[in-house]
Amino acid sequence: MMTNIARLMATLAPKSGTFATAIPGIRIFRADSYRSRRPMYYWQGIMIVGQGRKRLFIEDKVLEYNPQQPLVMTVPMPLECETFASSDEPTLVMMVDIEPQQLSRVIQQLNQHYQLPFTQERGRQPGFFLAQSSELLSCCIERLLCALQSPLEAAVLGDGIMRELLFRILLSENAAPLYALASAHSRLARIDKALQFMHRHYSDTVEVEHLAELVNMSSSAFHRCFREVTASSPIQYLKKLRLNRARELLLQGMRVKQAASGVGYESAAQFSREFKRYFNQSPGSYARTAEEFQ
Repeated sequence: MMTNIARLMATLAPKSGTFATAIPGIRIFRADSYRSRRPMYYWQGIMIVGQGRKRLFIEDKVLEYNPQQPLVMTVPMPLECETFASSDEPTLVMMVDIEPQQLSRVIQQLNQHYQLPFTQERGRQPGFFLAQSSELLSCCIERLLCALQSPLEAAVLGDGIMRELLFRILLSENAAPLYALASAHSRLARIDKALQFMHRHYSDTVEVEHLAELVNMSSSAFHRCFREVTASSPIQYLKKLRLNRARELLLQGMRVKQAASGVGYESAAQFSREFKRYFNQSPGSYARTAEEFQ
């Protein structure tokens, strides 16, 4: 039986696809059929499942998020995803962007009343974690979805409910990476700074040594921390970022050669080889079957 949270999501996403809502930074995803494992790009944010489940493959790690376990991405990451859904039981997910200033304000208020669970600097700080659902978190999610049904309620109540959502997630026992994101001196926050640079300059020549200098790390420490956070090397991450950006350009109707040049490839042939290896389909074929991947 569909829960009220799932019903509210289904109202906002009446068919398969991803839908904007009355609050910028919140989208609803719906899948009405099973989707096999395929490369995807996950942005920094909180993924709340109303119904169904999704399985992620991040290098050698496999994790599943579902209505009992929201997924929190503290940094944007390329990964592979499998979606379990059917026409009778569509998968429904609310995706909420993490706004850094709002996160910092909530943590500052928490710090006045609560012993913050910061990880030790030597501890691993992965770029993702699974939170645990609770009655209070579910009530907050339901109220946010109710507000999204009305542009007026979204405008008046949205910010407050989103602050509460962050607050509830921050109280999760696995939330240390989210605290680390807001701490400018943590390793995760420094890797996030490098990632922001890569996202701005992905079509340029990006030297790993420059990224390490940018975040005040040695090259060896930067490589190690980058892999801890993203489960990928900087070069692998940049290649996947470029290919995912090229995928978006192809879906917008851009020609293969233009897309290759637009993401920093000098050779269209090399781009086509790497695209096919990553997506298991040539760029031209991918563009022709675009609606399958929406």
